[in-house]
Formats: sequence, structure tokens, C-alpha cells
Amino acid sequence: MSLIQVINPNTSLTMTETIGAAARAVAAPGTEIIAVSPSQGVPSIEGHFDEAIAAIGVLEQVKRGKAQGVSGHVIACFGDPGLLAARELASGPVIGIAEAAMHTATLVATRFSIVTTLPRTLTIARHLLQQYGFTHHCAALHAIDLPVLALEDGSGIAQEKVRQRCLQAKQQDGCGAIVLGCGGMATLARDLTQELGMPVIDGVSAAVKMVEALVALGFGTSKHGDLDWPIAKPLSGAFQHLN
Repeated sequence: MSLIQVINPNTSLTMTETIGAAARAVAAPGTEIIAVSPSQGVPSIEGHFDEAIAAIGVLEQVKRGKAQGVSGHVIACFGDPGLLAARELASGPVIGIAEAAMHTATLVATRFSIVTTLPRTLTIARHLLQQYGFTHHCAALHAIDLPVLALEDGSGIAQEKVRQRCLQAKQQDGCGAIVLGCGGMATLARDLTQELGMPVIDGVSAAVKMVEALVALGFGTSKHGDLDWPIAKPLSGAFQHLN
């Protein structure tokens, strides 16, 4: 049995439930999903400041997951906050949902578009495209111009805006797939894929399947090179619990 920890880096319990449901929907028989979020931090992640705070919560959860004997970890925020630091701390694979979604899109299409939340996060997405080497695969980026938590307010307005932007991307971008750029959009991908007749990719689902595959192959995070265990040194103050 594989035990996969899915970390929502913000403190929204409703979003954690949404992310957990998306992960369980694709998990293989014998895979158990533990969906968690930090008790302290930011209620949503919509910029560099938010990501810096959220990264500490990610590391806390990775440490707890290791103590529980999880097989691997998913960081369920499209900014992939704290990803490399988490890989230093973890023995099993750690996959960020932006990285997973982009990789998956390139396996089923030559060009993909991204639909995300606030316009300011488009720049963060561009940075990730450059970091992961997918800039030339990305046809366009779109924002619904609503905050992350609008996806959880029950009105359905944000979900309809996601749908409209996906339709726009299909019609105008010349893309073969669409990546949903927020963990809170995770449960929309299946219906949108059917409606649009093209792959609409949720990074939570993609990351879960990647962790399952890596675990089945017997691969954990390499400890040769820069992802070796953190150099032992005493942490003080609010960070003592990470020692």
C-alpha cells in the first residue's frame, strides 16, 4: 500500500477537502491519500510573499508525513512553494502541481495554455515555465481575475469564469491542452475535458499519479547532490520544531 500526503499549503480547510477529493478520485487501489494543510500561515496563496510564508508550512507537513511513513508528497499549490526545500527534507518523491501539470500537458499536446486566478499570478506562472523548461510549449496564459478563495464561496461564479477562459483558450490559442493553474480548480478538470473535447489538466491528479509511478519504480528523492539532506545545524526560535 502507498500512503501519499497531499499538502494544501494554505490554511483553507474547504480547499483542502476539495484537493483531497480530487486526489482520491484518481488514486489507484491500494493508495491512501492524506490531505493536510498547515494550522498557521495564509488563507490563500496569491503572490511571492504568500509563497514564502506557505513554504514553512509545507516543510512542517513534510516532516510530519515522514514520521507517519508516507511514500511521497504532493505540494498542491500552483506556485509549487518550497518544492526544492521539501525535496531536501523528504526521502520519498515530492511533486509540485504546476510541475506535474506542465509535464503532463507536454505528453499529450505540443502546446498548452494555462488558466489561473489573479492576473498578478501570471508572472509567477511564467517564472515556473522558464524554470521547468516549458516556455516554448506554452501558447498563452489566462486569468479569471478573481481571488483563489472565490473558488470556494459557493456562488459558482469563479467556476464559470474558468470554463469561459478554457473555451477562449481552445478557440484562440492554438493549444492542444489546458492546464488549470490553481489547486482549488482541481475538481473541474474532468467535466471540462469532456465538454471541450481536449485534455484539461489538474495538477493535483497528475501529481498523485506521478508519485504513484515513482514509488512503484522504487525511486525516492536523490540524496546525491544539491537535494542531499539539509546540513545539520541548530535552528532557533520559531524554527526549532524543524530540527
